[in-house]
Amino acid sequence: MKHILHIDASARGSSSTTRNFSKRIVDALSGSDGVKVTRRNAGAELPLLNESMVEAYFTPESDRSAAHLEAIRESDAITQELLQADLLVIGVPIYNFSAPAAFKAWCDLAARAKVTFEYTETGPRGLLSNKQAIVVVNSGGTPIGSEIDFLTPWLRHYLAFMGISDTRVLTVSDLERDFDAIAADLVNHTETIAA
Repeated sequence: MKHILHIDASARGSSSTTRNFSKRIVDALSGSDGVKVTRRNAGAELPLLNESMVEAYFTPESDRSAAHLEAIRESDAITQELLQADLLVIGVPIYNFSAPAAFKAWCDLAARAKVTFEYTETGPRGLLSNKQAIVVVNSGGTPIGSEIDFLTPWLRHYLAFMGISDTRVLTVSDLERDFDAIAADLVNHTETIAA
């Protein structure tokens, strides 16, 4: 593994359990020499998908104006971070049974036709294959995997749509119980990525 993209989505700062545990996982996984870590705060204000962005996306790259480039500047940065990463570590809480709005904004900026996925004759195909994701979730009482958990099934589908089908979901409660054993298992599981 050469490059970890660490994405945090909590609205909370240092008191966020998903921020703290996702950072601890990144620290455990990036202990070897040469592992680069890029951090993205998806809990910060990101632009919402709008008409100017969509127009820029569907304009051929060689024909994009300065206004087009400015409209998709943040999306371009986010997609480049994804393309360069071998592993995503995402810390995301469940707010009102699903993803925080700021994280959904990040997802909307990351899903780009011809960049992170493409349309083919047989349907969409993800362009981010050979990557893995580790998702740290704090549910605030929503049972993970239950019929009222609308975050984790959606996020697994979203990542797979872009080609990331190897996704592990970890709960804060599990990490609080046995962090060292879980971290050791993750190190073993991820050590062959982009070796």
